[in-house]
Amino acid sequence: MELLAISATKATLEFIDKGGIFMYPLVLCSITGLAAIGFKAMSLGRSRTVPDGLAQGMANINSGDTDPVVRELKQGGSALARLGAVVLRHQGKPTEDITRAVESSAREEVVKMHDGIGLLDVVITVAPLLGLLGTASGLVTIFQGLGETTDHLAIARGIAEALNTTIFGLAIAVPCVIAHSYFTRRIERLTARMESVLADFVSAYSHQTPPAN
Repeated sequence: MELLAISATKATLEFIDKGGIFMYPLVLCSITGLAAIGFKAMSLGRSRTVPDGLAQGMANINSGDTDPVVRELKQGGSALARLGAVVLRHQGKPTEDITRAVESSAREEVVKMHDGIGLLDVVITVAPLLGLLGTASGLVTIFQGLGETTDHLAIARGIAEALNTTIFGLAIAVPCVIAHSYFTRRIERLTARMESVLADFVSAYSHQTPPAN
């Protein structure tokens, strides 16, 4: 297993080295893309956005003990908790006023949920372009040397190596496109879930008298 890992590492380094100077920014793109995917996977987890237990507690706020729910809202450990805390701060006001306050805070939370998506957009756009640029640069070098050799095998090998950057660029972009689509769709689902939970929660706390301190 160790020999296999060493062999794979060596092959990868040779592949990068053969691709020329444009391979290095492509490696940076791949690292950036992986970091963005990892960040989004963590930041869009249930515990950080819409915890199932909290959502259930807010949905049943009128039929049980409200203290655990209120404590979790005040802790603000998730996007739903922070928006629920806004409702608590405006408790007793008309529904329209609470709704406006929640919508204002919700816009900020949605922006936070999109953090990192723009970085994926950049990688998706830049990686294939760098790959094509590297290939074009390699082909220019090869064609400039056509008059100096008649070894067609060497020319074919050179063209194959020049295409390495295009392959690498596309290999970086494809998983980033898939991740971008998945995270965008997940944000839409989480936003819809928060809207549903908060709509009932606002109704429960509107026009109520705030508890005395």
